[in-house]
Amino acid sequence: MGMKMKRLIGVVSIVIVTSLSLAPAHAAQKTPEIKCTPTKATGHTPKVIAPATKSLAKYPKTFTLETNCGNIVISLLNAKAPITITQLTTLARGGYFDNSLCHRLTTQGLFVLQCGDPTATGRGGPGFAYIDENLPDPVKNNYREGTVAMANSGPSTNGSQFFLVYGKTTLEPNYTIWGKITKGLDIIKAVAKAGVAGGGTDGTPAQSFVINKIVIN
Repeated sequence: MGMKMKRLIGVVSIVIVTSLSLAPAHAAQKTPEIKCTPTKATGHTPKVIAPATKSLAKYPKTFTLETNCGNIVISLLNAKAPITITQLTTLARGGYFDNSLCHRLTTQGLFVLQCGDPTATGRGGPGFAYIDENLPDPVKNNYREGTVAMANSGPSTNGSQFFLVYGKTTLEPNYTIWGKITKGLDIIKAVAKAGVAGGGTDGTPAQSFVINKIVIN
């Protein structure tokens, strides 16, 4: 951190393997019904997109995840996570996230839907990494409902994977917070209510959830 907005953004080649730690249990919540369009999306090889080497000249205000279950609008924390937003915007503009499945849902201990890996394995990434930004304090419920944060495999290993928090979650303060869901949180909760495929509390969502594209505004 402490980086000026106009400085070059350093990146390194890396293979991303994401992991999140479990936290205390959370009470179930009532959620409205949603309608999801059937999809033929599958895990696939990501597009090769070069990382940004300088900060954006103009930062967007929102990302809209256009999904098969409806739109999720994310307000961006540009001032707090400029490098993260720059790299995600570069990937989104290049179509990196198009037709990608959100591959991981957790419904006990932590309450997140993880996305951003076109391979849908949890091991995919863009082939480069960048530093952590805007890390929260090590307190209870430090990843609040509606938070959007990067998934990673250690310090400064951010790539393309991120998670959407749909219930109060406590994690080690290791994951860059870069946005807040301002519309569509009910959709995420409904996907969570459908549970994990095959049962259990951590795995592929039973309700397929696909990012058709990310619209930048």
